[in-house]
Amino acid sequence: MRQSRMALSLSLAMTVAVPALALADTTSAQHTPPRTDQEMITNAMSAAPRAVAETATIIAMNEKGEARTLRQGTGAGNFTCMPDNPMTPGNDPMCLDKNGMAWAQAWMEHKDPPKGKVGFGYMLAGGSDASNDDPYATAPATGHAWVDTGPHVMILNATDMMDGYPRTAADPKAPYVMWGNTPYAHLMIPVRDTAGEVAEAPK
Repeated sequence: MRQSRMALSLSLAMTVAVPALALADTTSAQHTPPRTDQEMITNAMSAAPRAVAETATIIAMNEKGEARTLRQGTGAGNFTCMPDNPMTPGNDPMCLDKNGMAWAQAWMEHKDPPKGKVGFGYMLAGGSDASNDDPYATAPATGHAWVDTGPHVMILNATDMMDGYPRTAADPKAPYVMWGNTPYAHLMIPVRDTAGEVAEAPK
C-alpha cells in the first residue's frame, strides 16, 4: 500500500493513486499503465485472487481524485479494486475490503481511521511507495529510492498488533510495517517467492 495507492484518491473510495499527482512521467519504460476502461478493469482484477476480483466493484480515479465506477460488484463481495496508479514507477493495482476503504478514506482526509475496524487489502501485482515513513510523500526523499514491494497483502488499522515487526522497508521480501509512527501504520506481508528465492528445507 503505499501512499500512492492506498488512498490515492477517492471520493469515498480512495485508492492508491493520487498522492503522486506531480509525477506523471515516472513510469518505467517496461510498464505501460492501462488506458481504456477494459484495460483498467483487467488490471484492477490482477490485484486479488480470482474469487475476490470477479465479484469486486472496480473504480478508477481521475486527476482530481474523484472516483468513477467501472464495474459494479456482484454478490456478497465487499471488495473494491483499483487499477494501477500511473503516477508511480511500478504496476500497483489494489483491492481493499470495506474496512480498508474506510481506512483509506480517513488517510486521504487526514483523519483518524475508524476505531475497531481492521481492514484487509490485496496487492498481488506488487507496488511502489514514495516513503515508508511519510504517508503523504509524493516522491522519495533526496538520496532515497521508491519502496518496491513484490506481491503482498496488507493488514490495515491494527496498530496494536504489529509489535515485533520491522518499521523499515530494508527487506521488503519479509513482513514489515509501513508508516509505522503514524495513525495509518499497516502491515505489509509478502505472499509469493520469486524465482530463485524459495527457501530450502533444513537438512
